[in-house]
Amino acid sequence: MKDIELMPIDNIEKIHKTIGLNVQKIRKSKNISQLKLSLALGYESVSLISCAEIYHNKIHFNIEQLVKIAYILDVDICEFFKDC
Repeated sequence: MKDIELMPIDNIEKIHKTIGLNVQKIRKSKNISQLKLSLALGYESVSLISCAEIYHNKIHFNIEQLVKIAYILDVDICEFFKDC
């Protein structure tokens, strides 16, 4: 068993950044705006989407949001984790 204290913090940040960029890439490939995705998720502004896609101020998507985004974009959730 590995000691969690030895895991570099930048591993987690890299994963969050990759997920955000993959969400952005897939969203754009389907011609869906940040606003349209935000509204579909039940948000009133693009703040969460815009920040999480670029990991601004360490804002990132949680698993519930990723499940919903995968459903809305009609992709397998695994697509968000490619190249992690």
